Amino acid sequence: MSALTSAHATAALMGGAFTADVRITAQDGMITALAVGAEAQPGDTRLGVVAPGFVNAHSHAFHRLLRGRTHGGGGDFWVWREQMYRAAQSLTPEIYRALAEQVFAEMRDAGCTAVGEFHYVHHRPDGTPYAGHAMELALADAAVAAGIRLVLLDTCYLRGGVGLDLSERQRRFGDADVHAWLERWHSLHDAIAGDPHRRGLVTVGAAVHSVRAVTPDDLAVVARELPAAVPLHVHLSEQTAENDACLRAYGVTPTGLLAEHGLLRPDLAAVHATHLTDADIALLGEAGASIVMCPTTEADLGDGIGPAPELRAAGATLSIGSDQHAVIDPFEEVARLELDQRLRAQKRGIFTPAQLWHAGSSGGARALGLSGARALGLSGARQDEAGLRVGDPFDVVEIDAETTRTRGADLLQLPLVARASDVTATIVAGSLTRKGAAPSGLTRKGVA
Repeated sequence: MSALTSAHATAALMGGAFTADVRITAQDGMITALAVGAEAQPGDTRLGVVAPGFVNAHSHAFHRLLRGRTHGGGGDFWVWREQMYRAAQSLTPEIYRALAEQVFAEMRDAGCTAVGEFHYVHHRPDGTPYAGHAMELALADAAVAAGIRLVLLDTCYLRGGVGLDLSERQRRFGDADVHAWLERWHSLHDAIAGDPHRRGLVTVGAAVHSVRAVTPDDLAVVARELPAAVPLHVHLSEQTAENDACLRAYGVTPTGLLAEHGLLRPDLAAVHATHLTDADIALLGEAGASIVMCPTTEADLGDGIGPAPELRAAGATLSIGSDQHAVIDPFEEVARLELDQRLRAQKRGIFTPAQLWHAGSSGGARALGLSGARALGLSGARQDEAGLRVGDPFDVVEIDAETTRTRGADLLQLPLVARASDVTATIVAGSLTRKGAAPSGLTRKGVA
């Protein structure tokens, strides 16, 4: 499908407000001009209400296998984790390719135009490598087929816990050591960058699974040897048990450990950041780090509610992710970002609607290091300036503002009203997909 070069929207989010009759001009999948109050021209693609596409900044695609299958077990995060390990054991490159395409297509139909895949199922179950980055390329090809932008966050996962070796069920996640992971990361980066079929939509970022999964020496090597400006993600303080283990072993919190080893910086994205001290919040804010909240997962797993407004006030940039995919609905994530904080603070209006739009789109683009103006310098007060911008990728979601759910709503407040079923189309790099288009080679039925 050729990329659109012009479109006309009845209303578009720009500068933190919706503006009527916006004509969008694009070239090579990038927005080159935005004309306000303009009439549609012959050849324009006609769109309704549009906003920047949502960015799902934290995904584990294979966790989709657990949806609707774990509630009866009860327990806590650690019980759920054992179920997750069993699901990971079932994956092959072929199975993962088909599963991920369906998961990514569900995200696309829900209004996501980009996803950060926090990927650690690297090898065979016994830990021996696949040839040619088979698992990673399966994810890349799934994203291309689904028509969604992918940042593949290849993950360093070397330890089974503080002071513990990898367990048998974790063996396929690990490399021999941090240097072997870096060597494999560079090889994967080069493989994606050298393939024109994939590189248009796929880039490679990096992740450290958690401070439980590496040693302090490993963190120092990552800080020193990972190329500058590569987005680096880490699960941070999702559980109090992680904090307790880190304090016992190293005398500091997980955030403090990252700071000691040079990893608190603007290209760091802390995922969850649920159980933080005031000092942790200050450190993350001073670093200008991104924070990826995953409200539906944090609720589903009983993690807790993180200090999102305090982090934003300290200088961090908020974004959202669907993590384990109990729900894939970016509207639900941004709504819960507000509503969970209302429960915590016992008041309303924690975030402005523009700030919720920003967390759902530009905040995620920044966390993933995506190209375009919206991925750069949009922290702090500028989180009120959500919207389409010249120089951004032409990544847009179209929303039906006249459904029984959305009719009559202030367009700016749609994050608190609309849901994924109100999405009618997405545009990624200028390529339009109307909702419901089946991924190539798959039915629209549920994952077996």
